[in-house]
Amino acid sequence: MRAGSLFRGFSERLDRSRWLGPLLTSPALLLLAIFLAYPLFLGVWLGFTNAKIGWPGRWIGLENYRLLFSDPVFRITAFNTVLYTGVTVVFKLTLGLTLALLLNQRFPGYRLARSLMLLPWIVPTVLSAIAWWWILDPQFSFINWSLERLGLIDQGINFLGDEWLARASLIVANIWRGIPFFAIGFLAGLQAIPKELLEAARVDGASPWQTFWHVTWPLLLPLTTILTTFSTIWTFTDFQLVWVITRGGPANATHLFVTLAYQRAIPGGALGEGAAIAAFTLPLLLLLSWAALRALRRQL
Repeated sequence: MRAGSLFRGFSERLDRSRWLGPLLTSPALLLLAIFLAYPLFLGVWLGFTNAKIGWPGRWIGLENYRLLFSDPVFRITAFNTVLYTGVTVVFKLTLGLTLALLLNQRFPGYRLARSLMLLPWIVPTVLSAIAWWWILDPQFSFINWSLERLGLIDQGINFLGDEWLARASLIVANIWRGIPFFAIGFLAGLQAIPKELLEAARVDGASPWQTFWHVTWPLLLPLTTILTTFSTIWTFTDFQLVWVITRGGPANATHLFVTLAYQRAIPGGALGEGAAIAAFTLPLLLLLSWAALRALRRQL
């Protein structure tokens, strides 16, 4: 009885204590510190050293960053990252919204169509990348086979051998994979719009386009901000799709920050240089994370 009373008394004091919240969140904070904060700070630190695999290196300050700014491969990588992220996010947003508007209609087989829409998103990224690599292969590509049978080309197109074709191929593969994320998000947003608003617009004589532009789109803007922000973060740090399909080739023409950082740090052994390259993603990721949190708070 005495032990039970002591336990109840301790529980009551703990419930009233300002330490209850920190105590309950401490396990999650500990895991974040071990698996997120420590690797992050270690990576930033390595960017200021000339560490190699198997050798801790020494402090060299901004030397890695100075060398990177004079590296033509790094400049191409920065261009590729901006191009890849900007083009794919715009197309994924546009096509995802269009697909959501279509699937929001009731037609025979609309449930099956909604299910099939998710396939590019739920298939593991590596399997999607391998499939695209096969589709774009100059010898075994069914695109080349079809074009040759139709008499449109005399020899296969080397989609992954030309730098601009390789960039375009990666962009198409990422758009294909990312459309379902926008589509399912917009579809949920469309179904949450009160039907009374749409019916009132029709009664007032608004055309479908006017209804969309003046009623539907303003209500979707907060959701659009959230979807765009998260998609930009994932696209900006896309590794698997690019690495499996091109490995940064041809001749380092399709590297993104994350793939170049991996190539320099792991196969190349230059941990300090690879960490410095990866550090260039931090400012934008922090900005996008702040924007995502702000959008989520507004949505709630």
